[in-house]
Amino acid sequence: MIIKEIKTFHCPAGWRRYHFVRIEMEDGNVGWSEYDDGFDAVGVTTAINQLSRGIIGQDAMNHEGIYAKLAAMSRQSLYGVLCRAIGAIENAILDAKAKHLGIPCYELLGGRVREKIRVYWSHCGTWRISRPNDYGSAVRNLDDVRALGREVRDSGFTALKTNIFRQTERGMEGYSPGFNRNQDPGRIPPRAVLEGLAEYLQAFREGAGPSIDMLLDLNYNARTEGFLNFLRAIKDLDMFWIEIDTPNPQSLAYIRSHSPFTISGCESLTGLVEFLPYFQQEALDVGIIDVVWIGAWQSLKIAAAADAFQVTVAPHNYYGHLSTMISGHFSAVAPNLKIMETDIDRVPADQQIFTRAPNYVDGHLILDDAPGWGTEPNPSVLSEEF
Repeated sequence: MIIKEIKTFHCPAGWRRYHFVRIEMEDGNVGWSEYDDGFDAVGVTTAINQLSRGIIGQDAMNHEGIYAKLAAMSRQSLYGVLCRAIGAIENAILDAKAKHLGIPCYELLGGRVREKIRVYWSHCGTWRISRPNDYGSAVRNLDDVRALGREVRDSGFTALKTNIFRQTERGMEGYSPGFNRNQDPGRIPPRAVLEGLAEYLQAFREGAGPSIDMLLDLNYNARTEGFLNFLRAIKDLDMFWIEIDTPNPQSLAYIRSHSPFTISGCESLTGLVEFLPYFQQEALDVGIIDVVWIGAWQSLKIAAAADAFQVTVAPHNYYGHLSTMISGHFSAVAPNLKIMETDIDRVPADQQIFTRAPNYVDGHLILDDAPGWGTEPNPSVLSEEF
């Protein structure tokens, strides 16, 4: 199964764009993957196009050898964009190899340890507050938050994750200085934000009821002191986990030692070497692995290392349906999986972009035995132009 061609494709999807790798073999077999980055994947696309030249003519059955070659080509800068490019290529090769063998990717990855994968409704409230024109039912006040909590429960989901919001006289407002939302770069959460977040989460709890697990993503929106202030502000609430991003494993370990809640993090890391200090410092209860950025085969190595440190894992997944399926196959195989992220609020374009949508039943993703990842983009909506 000799690699003939690797191309990148793109398409609009509401407020953002989706990005894909298509790998074609000399025998006509094709594999697909989805990729992304914080800057619309400009750098990742360039890296994919550059790196792929080094593996044309290689045998895709030897995907670990191809990874080793690509890693060697990137040795002096094997972080960030280059890792994400290699991960995208790896995932496309895995799809092609599984299709060639006529098996789902989870069989290629070692076989399922679970028949269904528990998921949480990610960005619950977040998209409807911040992008009401893209996601239909707007969330404008705490009563709408309660109604959304009931919707989650009534839809059969058992967990939801949201971000930092509060009700003000101007409506619902978010707090995300870690992402340059024209807020204080000091990332020191004001009292109004802390108190407002507690009220927002309490409204979700009132709507969802006591049986729904609630997750909170604090992202990069504070430093150590600020994260501790957030934890104190919501200490009386029942939370499944608090998600925190910090480049300092010692700081996260300190936060975890003072937290009444499970601590998750590391979604922005792109390799085992980056994860190890967090495991060694006992900074995490749950390591969040971006399978789309890292590649499913390499992600399983990180999951195995996490397991050695008695840490569970969860995929970072807020992209398109192909990414959800890639994350799903990883989740089916990883023994120490805690739960899987997925966005339930979708833009209308998703119905035309992908050949199949994920199958959710009672808050779980169900995978069938379709070869490869189980879905792919519709070529008619894609463009090679960025």
